[in-house]
Amino acid sequence: MKDRQTAAPEPIEETLEPELQICDAHHHLWDLKNSRYLVDEFLRDVSGHRVTKTIYVECLSKYRNDGPKRMRPVGETEFVDQITAHCQKKDNPTHMAAGIVAFADLSLGYAVDEVLQAHSQASSRFCGIRHVSAWDASEQVHNGHTNPPRYLLSDALFREGFSCLEKRDLTFDAWVYFHQIPEIIDLASAFPEVRIILNHVGGPVGIGPYSYKRDEIFDIWRGHMRDLAACENVFVKLGGLTMAAAGFGWHKRIKPASSMELAEAMAPYYHYCIDMFGPSRCMFESNFPIDSTGCTYHMLWNSFKRVSRGYSTEERAALFHDTAARVYHLKS
Repeated sequence: MKDRQTAAPEPIEETLEPELQICDAHHHLWDLKNSRYLVDEFLRDVSGHRVTKTIYVECLSKYRNDGPKRMRPVGETEFVDQITAHCQKKDNPTHMAAGIVAFADLSLGYAVDEVLQAHSQASSRFCGIRHVSAWDASEQVHNGHTNPPRYLLSDALFREGFSCLEKRDLTFDAWVYFHQIPEIIDLASAFPEVRIILNHVGGPVGIGPYSYKRDEIFDIWRGHMRDLAACENVFVKLGGLTMAAAGFGWHKRIKPASSMELAEAMAPYYHYCIDMFGPSRCMFESNFPIDSTGCTYHMLWNSFKRVSRGYSTEERAALFHDTAARVYHLKS
C-alpha cells in the first residue's frame, strides 16, 4: 500500500449525505511489519461518514503461534474481539466488528466443527467463515491468500465442512474470480439454506491475460451473475473494484481518484448486481485497507452515494446498512 504520509493529498471533497447510516460490510485489521491498520487507523478513515456498524473479514491476522494448526486461525477472532470490545458500547457511534467473519479450513471435513465451536467461544460476534477459493491459471493473477487449489468448492471434504455451517447457522463469504462464479452456483444449489455472500461483485479481472479485454470480461461476468441471481441464498458485496486485480489502474495514480471518477467507472457493475439481485440482496463494502491503494475511504463512500442516487430511500437503506445487518444477524 501507498505510504499515506508521502502520497499526494486527496482532492478536497465534502462528505455527501453525512446522515446516511452505513454498515461497512467488509474490512480488515492488521498489524504487520510494514503496515499497521487497526482501530485508530480505521476510525480516522471513517470520519465524516456515518458508519454505525462494520463486518470484519479474515485476513490471516494474529493467528495463534502454537497448538494444532487447524485451531490457529481462532487467534484472529480472539484478537479482533479484544481490540474492538470497547467499540460495542451503546453510546459508541461506530460498532466496529459487530460481525466477525473468520477462517476455518473447511477441507477438514466434519472435523472443522471443533474449529467453528472455538470461534464461537472466542467471540459472541463470530457470525461466519470465509475460505477463499480465488484461483486463476495465470501466474500474473494472484491466487487467494490461503493458497486454494483449483475447484476447491466442489471437493468432497470441503463440502463436508461446509455442511457444518448450515448446522450452526453461519454465513459463508465467497471470494472467487469471475470465471469461477459457476462453482458458486453449484455450491449454493447444493446448500440452499446457507447464506452465501459473494465478495467484490464476483471478481472481474483486468490484469495479466485479461488486460484490455474489459468489455469481453464484463459480458462473461454479467452472464454468470445473471445465472447466480437465481440462487436466492446468495448475496453480493458491492465493492473491491479499486483493487489492482480489477485492472482500472487506480493504484498507479499519484493523485487519488475523485468520487465522480470512481462512480462513473464502477456504476455498470453495481447497477447490474442491484438489477439482478435487488437491494435486499446487495450491500456496499469498503474492503479497506486493501482498496486504499486505489482510493480513499472518504471518496469511496461518496462514490457509492453517487451511484445509488436513483434508488428509493428504502432501497438505499438496504444497500448501505440493512441488508448486511440482516444477512449477518448483527446483534448490536
